[in-house]
Amino acid sequence: MSLLADEARAARLGLRWKPGFHTLGPAFYTELRPRPLPDPYWVGRSPSVARDLGMGAGQLDTPEALEAFTGNLLIEGSQPLATVYSGHQFGVWAGQLGDGRAILLGETDTGLEVQLKGSGLTPYSRMGDGRAVLRSSIREFLCSEAMHALGIPTTRALCVTGSDAPVRREEIETAAVVTRVAPSFIRFGHFEHFAANERVAELRQLADYVIDRYYPACRESQRFGGNPYANLLEAVSERTARLLAQWQAVGFCHGVMNTDNMSILGLTIDYGPFQFLDGFDPRHICNHSDTAGRYAYNQQPNVAYWNLFCLAQALLPLIEDQQVAVAALESYKTVFPAEFESRMRAKLGLAEAADGDRELVNDLLRALAAEKVDWTIFWRRLSQHVAGDGQQAVRDLFIDRAAIDAWLPAYTERRGQQSVGDAEAAAAMLRANPKFVLRNHLGQLAIDQARQKDFSGVARLQALLEAPFEEHPGHEDMAGFPPDWASSIEISCSS
Repeated sequence: MSLLADEARAARLGLRWKPGFHTLGPAFYTELRPRPLPDPYWVGRSPSVARDLGMGAGQLDTPEALEAFTGNLLIEGSQPLATVYSGHQFGVWAGQLGDGRAILLGETDTGLEVQLKGSGLTPYSRMGDGRAVLRSSIREFLCSEAMHALGIPTTRALCVTGSDAPVRREEIETAAVVTRVAPSFIRFGHFEHFAANERVAELRQLADYVIDRYYPACRESQRFGGNPYANLLEAVSERTARLLAQWQAVGFCHGVMNTDNMSILGLTIDYGPFQFLDGFDPRHICNHSDTAGRYAYNQQPNVAYWNLFCLAQALLPLIEDQQVAVAALESYKTVFPAEFESRMRAKLGLAEAADGDRELVNDLLRALAAEKVDWTIFWRRLSQHVAGDGQQAVRDLFIDRAAIDAWLPAYTERRGQQSVGDAEAAAAMLRANPKFVLRNHLGQLAIDQARQKDFSGVARLQALLEAPFEEHPGHEDMAGFPPDWASSIEISCSS
């Protein structure tokens, strides 16, 4: 099947492009076109992302859009390419990596890059086939939009398309393509690549591009003697710290925090073996491939700092002073705990900080961990308790109620010390503690339906996840406890 190149059809999509990553030059990428897939069909679409891209009403619902976002129709004005990067994977230097199954179409005039994931072989595919499968594509599509609705920085997903073309993983599956959207897909690994190969000119060019496009204040700051590259490192560290605090607060496990999966903009990127916690287990490992538990839930903040240290090493030829580079990382150690405590106060409905808050939070986390209490349900019930529902629904989550019975009076006393009343606190809590998250079993049910060409489960779940703090009467089954079989779901790096 050949790639369609009908400019008139492609122009109907309404996308307008401007110079972006491709201006860096061929040292940073390989130009190539997506590889077509036969007989594509729609699996899911996000009209809100289409609007963000400047697409008009209905332009995502056309045959041209289906072909273009499967990789079968070259969009007029796009300049498709695959970027090169390197990185550390599971703590070990992996050497050259790159976009092995993703092709960047370009940057739109709205300032967003558009990338097709699963669009075929690239020079960086290594032993892979360059394809993505339906199950992982649905998971990424739904989680991208879910995280955005939760207020967590993330790449977005415009759509996912499917094809009956076979793809081999542990078994034969069918192909799919996710159209991902972000201000930039640049990763820590892009910098590591040029530093490892002692290509300082390209390293500087990349850093200057990132600073000028996304961190212009780094050129104006006088911190670190006005060194813009040290300022960049500090800015990325602080964005990453805030991101990790949000992950921990919502109970999100990324699963594969390699340096090539870390965004230079502090976005959640590369949804593979992710999971939202069911029962609260701080040592939970969501990635079946992570046999050593490197990326367990409670290890994520430390791993992020380790990854930032790798970025610091990559930027050292530009910073030129190891002590300055280390100093630029220091704020992570204060920003992360401060941001996490702020997030936890919001979940507790505490409008102001007070002495003893950290102990109050830690006592609660110990009680939750002791019985692996469902993370999302606990926080929603606590919000409803503050709204006037009483304590029983919260207490019922615990078999041994001694710990929670000791904690609840202390929490009630603490609420009484603040200037806002329970009604205002409860309203804030219901805006901070979602009713709906993308649990593994919910995603699996939608995937099972989609494999039968029934995409209603994807659409239903998407609608709930796009408004996760709303009650959505009639959909209580999507906010309940996971079934017993959910614990047997295994997700790995191939997910």
